[in-house]
Amino acid sequence: MGSGQAHLLIEGQVQGVFYRAFTRNLAAKLGLIGWVRNLYDGRVEAVLEGPRELIEQAITECRKGPPGSSVRHIDIQWEETSGRYKGFEIRP
Repeated sequence: MGSGQAHLLIEGQVQGVFYRAFTRNLAAKLGLIGWVRNLYDGRVEAVLEGPRELIEQAITECRKGPPGSSVRHIDIQWEETSGRYKGFEIRP
């Protein structure tokens, strides 16, 4: 099982529904590192780093989202592991 990094742009009703906290808790549960933030255009952006199998599991959960959310689409870009992140943070 290789490691990697996924850069996600999540579209839909994903702001004002605790989506960032949901993503942080999901990453903590799976042992992933990276960050999540709201974008001005209404999307949520996230970077997940760790074992690819666990990132794919997180993406499956991100498609469902927290109660009150409605995810229309997730744009996923796979990248090399950066090694920059120590934990998982919610960015402003």
